[in-house]
Amino acid sequence: MTRPTLIACSHGTSSDDGRLAIRGLIEQVRAILPHVPVEEAFVDVQEPTVADVVARVAASGPAVVVPLLLSTGYHARVDIAAAVEPYANVVAAPALGPHDLLALVLEDRLREAGLRSGDAVVLAAAGSTDPAAETDARTMARRVAELLHARLTVGFAAGAEPGISEAVAQARVDGARRVIAASYVLAPGHFASVIADGGADIVTAPLAPDLRIAAVIAERYEAASADLPAPIAG
Repeated sequence: MTRPTLIACSHGTSSDDGRLAIRGLIEQVRAILPHVPVEEAFVDVQEPTVADVVARVAASGPAVVVPLLLSTGYHARVDIAAAVEPYANVVAAPALGPHDLLALVLEDRLREAGLRSGDAVVLAAAGSTDPAAETDARTMARRVAELLHARLTVGFAAGAEPGISEAVAQARVDGARRVIAASYVLAPGHFASVIADGGADIVTAPLAPDLRIAAVIAERYEAASADLPAPIAG
């Protein structure tokens, strides 16, 4: 029996490097789930839209929309939810974060960037006007802090306070000689550029592609698949 289609729904970006990174992540998902059809969709900037992909796929079988988004926010709660709502054979999985595997990826990016004892770290998230996104980002900061045995603060590229530059400046006021912005974004694009311009001494690379993130996507897919209605026997 064909597995439900996995609709990998990302934000969308005009950055060629960002598109390449997301495409690479989706290819990793296909490698982990070789018997699962995988479709790509977007909530902004790029096409096809998640609504169009869901409508097309739902006409022929069940599907799970997995947001390639690190935190809960407007796109998950509104755009993806609205695309899924008309179809009994389509469900939406939660956002990818918070998740322990994402914390491990962030830890690795910080180590690769040359993290030293005494550095101040700002978890630099995209941000959202949805308070749930801020909660998710702060939860991730606590998980990374536990791995590093260090204190992390949080800054946002948009939609929430403090902004990236404010968080970096505050870390310096608090006595940090060097500040590292831990990019809590999947791929190069607008938010990554805002983080890069936030004034930190070092900015880590975006997270994707990474097999651990692909594993989180697969986990979200498998868990949400259990919520689909059982097929009717013919």
